Amino acid sequence: MKRLLFMPSILALILGAATILQAKEITVRGKLQKTVEAGGWLIVAGDTKYLILNPTNFQKNDWFKESTNVEAVGEVKEVMTTFMEGTPFEVKTMQPADQPRPDQAATTPGGNENRRLTRVMVTGDSIVQAQPDTAILTISVVTQNRAAIQAQQENAANTDAVVRVLKTVAGTGAEVKTSGYSIQPQRVYKEGQPPTITGYEVRNSITVTTSDLTKVGPIIDAAAQAGSNDISGIAFTLRQDRPARDRALGEATQEAVGKARMIANALGGRVVRIVEVQEEGFQLRPPVPVYQTDSFLAGAKSAVATPIEVGSLEITSRVQVIAEVESNL
Repeated sequence: MKRLLFMPSILALILGAATILQAKEITVRGKLQKTVEAGGWLIVAGDTKYLILNPTNFQKNDWFKESTNVEAVGEVKEVMTTFMEGTPFEVKTMQPADQPRPDQAATTPGGNENRRLTRVMVTGDSIVQAQPDTAILTISVVTQNRAAIQAQQENAANTDAVVRVLKTVAGTGAEVKTSGYSIQPQRVYKEGQPPTITGYEVRNSITVTTSDLTKVGPIIDAAAQAGSNDISGIAFTLRQDRPARDRALGEATQEAVGKARMIANALGGRVVRIVEVQEEGFQLRPPVPVYQTDSFLAGAKSAVATPIEVGSLEITSRVQVIAEVESNL
């Protein structure tokens, strides 16, 4: 009698029959994957595999295929199967994970089933001030003459004098280079007549880049005294702007996340996760120039040294954040 009772249990184990010991309902999110056994399906959630005991209930759906992300609700069955590939899982409901549930609700074990997930989009802005460490000056020598060759030769002599003085005053750490050169005819227009060339204008532009901001005024004075008659202005900037940019980016991100939390609190919920963060870019606003060209030249050609007040740079950053908020509204 004992042998007759024992043999059927062994046969049932070989054929994959199961004896249910215990069950509990859970929600599983993962990817569909075929098993080593033909016709079998798994839900792979990270390092855990769940063997679907009733895949035929869902195979008629067009989304039921390998690599589809799904969310399934069902019961874990402590059973014995032939291959034991994964935790046996009897599914009650299943749908693609990127689609909301029919009731638009997101629940957690022991939570309120009326709580919902809402996505909110917020932006964060930040303005960081930094002291510039580099000045860029554009200095030009402009000459005019009825003959092009004479205008060119006069310009060459004046420019050579200006460059030599600039290199001396700016020092070895500065960069002095030619940034533009042009010869333009000067024309007179009379009604009903073709334009007449009355002379030529030669312009030679020099760019001076220096990290010693105390030398900006002396450079302007020396250039004007040596023969420069057009100083376009000054640009202040940062050679190493990464620390300031990182600070602006971090503050903009914190502001955006703070806005998301404020919205969640207003809805009576909380921020579940940050879905997406997008940097919308940086902008560097240089200080407004203190002096225009005429003021530069007036001070430079007089006995009074040209004063230069260096302001602060403004580095702005904007970040867009999409957050998932859980609430009961």
